[in-house]
Amino acid sequence: MKKSEKKRKKRLLLFLIPLAVIILLVLFSRKTAEHMYPLKYTEYVNKYSAEYNVPKDLLYATIAVESGFDEKAKSNVGALGLTQIMPDTLVWLEKKTGEEYTAEDLYNPEVSIKYCAYLYSILFEKYGTRDEAICAYHAGINQVAVWLQNEEYSADGKTLDRIPSKVTEHYLNKVINAINIYNKLYEKEF
Repeated sequence: MKKSEKKRKKRLLLFLIPLAVIILLVLFSRKTAEHMYPLKYTEYVNKYSAEYNVPKDLLYATIAVESGFDEKAKSNVGALGLTQIMPDTLVWLEKKTGEEYTAEDLYNPEVSIKYCAYLYSILFEKYGTRDEAICAYHAGINQVAVWLQNEEYSADGKTLDRIPSKVTEHYLNKVINAINIYNKLYEKEF
């Protein structure tokens, strides 16, 4: 083999190895992202997204952020299931639907997703915007209403210019980030 051919092969190898590493990293990253942001419970997400006119990507993002898709998740404040609904919120929502469940039923994926979608539909109706609905899902429907009445947080009384709770602001950013990831990973699904 000639010296010039050896150099060409070496240059080609020096080009192909990093390229192969980059390709593997991209594939690994996508697989990791799909593992962290899966499309699980699609039957329930599709059903209740349509029934309550709530975006599917918002439901998936909420589940990913709230429980990481752990059906048996329980927060330190008592929120339960995939979508981390508080038992007292379930009681309030049941009064509107006429249905009866127990707090334990929030561990059922269908019940959890249904009531998450229903709650978001109420929040969208009350606030009209995604970000305020997400903040209300986290901080409470009445808390966001209080913030909107304060000119320090909202100039127009309809949208939050500033979120006074750093925890809720962080939550909003996490959910929006998850929505963006879902849309990039599964753009044909949404």
